[in-house]
Amino acid sequence: MNNNKKAVIITGAAGGIGQVLALEYAKEGFFVLSADVNQEGGQALEEKIYSLGLSCRFIKTDAADEEQVKRAVNQAISENRSLYALINNVGKGIWKSPLELELSEWNDVLSTNLTSVFLFSKEAAKIMRKQEEGGAIVNMASTRGLMSEPDSESYAASKGGILAITHALAASLSSDGIVVNSISPGWIETGDYSKLRDIDHSQHFSQRVGLPMDIYKACKYLTDPENRFVTGTDLIVDGGMTKKMIYEE
Repeated sequence: MNNNKKAVIITGAAGGIGQVLALEYAKEGFFVLSADVNQEGGQALEEKIYSLGLSCRFIKTDAADEEQVKRAVNQAISENRSLYALINNVGKGIWKSPLELELSEWNDVLSTNLTSVFLFSKEAAKIMRKQEEGGAIVNMASTRGLMSEPDSESYAASKGGILAITHALAASLSSDGIVVNSISPGWIETGDYSKLRDIDHSQHFSQRVGLPMDIYKACKYLTDPENRFVTGTDLIVDGGMTKKMIYEE
């Protein structure tokens, strides 16, 4: 499929889930704009995709810096490309007691995870609203926006905020032909899958821990123009864990 005149922006694409998203969209023929603060990982991804004869451009980007975000979005649509989709995937977490968490640490997580969604969506929407085909925005939330373990306040707050801004953006951008949805991954293993224990898999209704490809398939569905009736919603991809009733015996 030749979609190289259509761009997909993926933030946080230098590693983990983002790296798989970038590779798979490139395989679909899209031009992928990888925006990440990780210079080494971003360049390695760009080289890997180009080695396959596919299209990718890495731009070192602080996703919470407005000018850097504008630069990345403008680069995506250079050479007369349209903007097919934006995937706000960048994220970080600090696991620390709320009694010890510094304000600077709180602000760092909120700006990286949540402010970035606002900035990238704002700039992407300015482009998409001018396109006849509109566009799609997918925000990476988390099941931790719905439930928590101790010492996850900044991460939980940022992901809960993503859930909220998703339906707010869907409402605000609806007349512009732009759909906005989020995905809440559960346990998605980005390390050595073979090292997981039987209990890691069997505790899921799905009987396995998730893979980055599970998230790509969800993104592909939510960014497909054929599925524009779906907007303002959150797609939970967690092997059923948030629906599992757990009691200690």
